[in-house]
Amino acid sequence: MTSDLRPPALRPCYIGIDLGTSGVRACAIDSDESIIHTCATPLPGPHKHGKSITQEAQLWWQATSHVLSELLSHTNAAQVRAISVNGTSGTVLACDNNGTPLAPARMYNDSYCAEQAALIKRIAPDTSAAHGNSSGLAKLLYLQQLLPQATHLLHQADWIAGKLCGRFDFSDENNALKSGYDPVQGQWPDWLAQTGLKIDSLPKVLPPGSAIATIQNKQSEKFNLAPDCQIISGTTDSIAAFIATGANTPGDAVTSLGSTLVLKVIAEKPIFAPQYGIYSHKLGNFWLPGGASNSGGAVLSHYFTPQQIDELSHQINPDKPTSLDYYPLLQPGERFPFNNPRLEPRLTPRPEKPVDFFQAILQGISQIELQGYNRLQQLGATPPSQVLTAGGGSKNTAWNRMRQLTLGIPVKQAIFSEACYGSALLAKRGYTA
Repeated sequence: MTSDLRPPALRPCYIGIDLGTSGVRACAIDSDESIIHTCATPLPGPHKHGKSITQEAQLWWQATSHVLSELLSHTNAAQVRAISVNGTSGTVLACDNNGTPLAPARMYNDSYCAEQAALIKRIAPDTSAAHGNSSGLAKLLYLQQLLPQATHLLHQADWIAGKLCGRFDFSDENNALKSGYDPVQGQWPDWLAQTGLKIDSLPKVLPPGSAIATIQNKQSEKFNLAPDCQIISGTTDSIAAFIATGANTPGDAVTSLGSTLVLKVIAEKPIFAPQYGIYSHKLGNFWLPGGASNSGGAVLSHYFTPQQIDELSHQINPDKPTSLDYYPLLQPGERFPFNNPRLEPRLTPRPEKPVDFFQAILQGISQIELQGYNRLQQLGATPPSQVLTAGGGSKNTAWNRMRQLTLGIPVKQAIFSEACYGSALLAKRGYTA
């Protein structure tokens, strides 16, 4: 990439907006993909009533407006060429013809719509990502039944992009996946009509990083953005975080070491294995199959404080593994890399020294990571050639060394893994002069 030698105030810039579970973050990058500024604002918690979890969509727009205004105070708004938005996967809402929400949005972790999920189970192919009480499709069916006058059924990122450009009839392949979209055929499938869903209420689906429209006049004036600033189709928060790492060729894998262990690898063909919770997102010319284990950092946090984790990480010797064979879980049940709802946690025998117990848990999670990538490979995924690591555990150099020895391939901490940075990259790549 050629460096941009123009003064900073005259360089084109691109903005990514991330609607996360607890707040909104925004990031501006220049034409060299260097970060100009990042800012964030919290969101109030959603309204919870049993399995129903909802939130007023206007709260998203208020937070987005706040971070966008703050971000633009640190850059030249007139030089913003494009904006892209990501949102939580499976968060949906129903709107009228003007894009006005008709009821609170149903959140990604809402599992209230069991009746609709049962209908989907009878109709949808097993390989569809639209199964489950918390699927986007189950919630869209519920909202349509509640609000038959709705003309637009949208995902979170679609609606924020619509607020910017005035179009509420577009989505992207990643957000649409859990709403029943078929990424292999590139269309809303015929079986959707059997659920009773009004197909004409669904958005047109574009690949992530496609130009939708230019910013609408009132938002251009509000934020002092150029009238030709382009709004680019977005993605989900997890895919944006993947894009942020820089992984871009088959065999590039990303492990997220958060409270759970999430694996994704770029592959040349899709994999759908519902028995393991594996489905594939389309990403450019490639596919992104992945799975999530119930093991991960939550087990560490259950037994050790952050201070203890830091101290013990300096005491372990990754080159000298313990003889303990753990499968670290907090409660029975695992789906990936093994589907066994009764799998018991294996955290015994417990050694006397805390450092040995700590190292054995890290070893156990590292083995699950290896088994996970082996499972993806068995199902047809491209073998991983390197693993970029995101999440809180990525900063643990001793664990990274242990994982590299276990996996037998390079393991690196991702330089960037913020979803807003990934969306800024999408904005830049989708911009058309």
